[in-house]
Amino acid sequence: MPRTPRDAHNGPVPGHNSTVTILGKPPSDTADRRLDLAARAAWLYYIRRRTQDEIAAVLNVSRQNAQRLVALALSEGLIKFRLDHPVAACAELADRLTDAFGLLCCDVTPTDRDAPDTAAGIAIAAADRIEAYLSQKAPATLALGTGRTLLAAVAEVPTMERPQHKIISLVGNLTRDGRASPYEVVMRLADRVGAQCYPLPLPVVADSEEERRMLQAQRSYTKVGALVAEARAVFVGIGGIGWNMPLHADGFITDAELSELMDAGAVGEILGWAFDDGGRLLATGSNARLTAHRLPPPADRPIIIVGAGPGKLPALRAALHGRLASGLITDEATAAAILAD
Repeated sequence: MPRTPRDAHNGPVPGHNSTVTILGKPPSDTADRRLDLAARAAWLYYIRRRTQDEIAAVLNVSRQNAQRLVALALSEGLIKFRLDHPVAACAELADRLTDAFGLLCCDVTPTDRDAPDTAAGIAIAAADRIEAYLSQKAPATLALGTGRTLLAAVAEVPTMERPQHKIISLVGNLTRDGRASPYEVVMRLADRVGAQCYPLPLPVVADSEEERRMLQAQRSYTKVGALVAEARAVFVGIGGIGWNMPLHADGFITDAELSELMDAGAVGEILGWAFDDGGRLLATGSNARLTAHRLPPPADRPIIIVGAGPGKLPALRAALHGRLASGLITDEATAAAILAD
C-alpha cells in the first residue's frame, strides 16, 4: 500500500498537497529497502526542497549515495509529475506536431479565447526565435517573407546593434503599379537591429513569364538568391486562398488570377507560391509569373511557418503534410485542429 510521506524525523506530514506522487511499498528484502530509501530521498528532494547534502544527513548516507537514490526513484517510476499550467498543454501539442510532421522546431502559444487577434501571441513567440538568432555573435543570415503576422513579430524584437548579420527578403515588395507593400518586413527588422538589409524591390507577380525572367536576371536578384542558400533560418507567413485573401486584398494578384488559383485547387500560399491540399506547388496561374525566391529545402535548416487561425487551417495542414516547412509557430487552438485532421 502507498506510504504516507514523512518528514526528516519520520513523522507524518499533515495536510500536505503536492503534484508529485511518491510511490512505495513496505520493505521485504534488500531491494525493497533500497526502493523505500529512494522514495524517501525523492520525497525530501522534490516535496521538501532539501538539498542533496541535507538528504544525505537525514538518511545517514553519503552525498553521492543521496544523488543515486533520487536517480533510482526516477528510473524506477516512483515519481509521477503533473504540471498544472496552460503551457503544459501547449508543450504537449508542440511535441505531437513535431513527431507527426518531422519538424525541427515547434512553438505553440496559449489561445486567448477572449482576444479577437490570434496573431499577438505567436508574434511574440516568433520574435523570441528571431532574437535568439540575432543575439549570436557569429555572423548569420536570416531570410524572411512578409505579411501581417511577421510584421507584428518584428515589432516585438528588441532593438540591438548587430551589424554582422544579414536580413534578406524572399519576396517582392511592390504591386504591379509600383505601390509599396504595407507589410514589408526585412527593412523594418534591419532598422531595429542594425543589420545589413537585402530587400527584393520587385513586383510580387510579373505581367508575363518573360517579364519575370527579365526581372530575375538582375544582379541584385542573383545576389539575394545566393544569400538565401546560406540562410541560417527562414521565417515565412502563410495565407489561405479565397476572396480578400491578403495577396488579393492588397492588390498583388487580380480577381482573374485568384479565380484561376481557386479553380486549380489551391488551398494556401507561402511567399505567394500557391499549393494544393497535398502541399504541392501549382504549375499554373500566378505561380508561373511569381518573382519570389523558392523556399530552400527544409531538411537542413529551420523553415518556420508563423501562422494561426481558422482561416489558415487548410493551408497549414497542406503545407505540413507536403513538408514545405520544418518548423511551426502557432497557437493552441490551431495546433489542436491540425492534429484532429
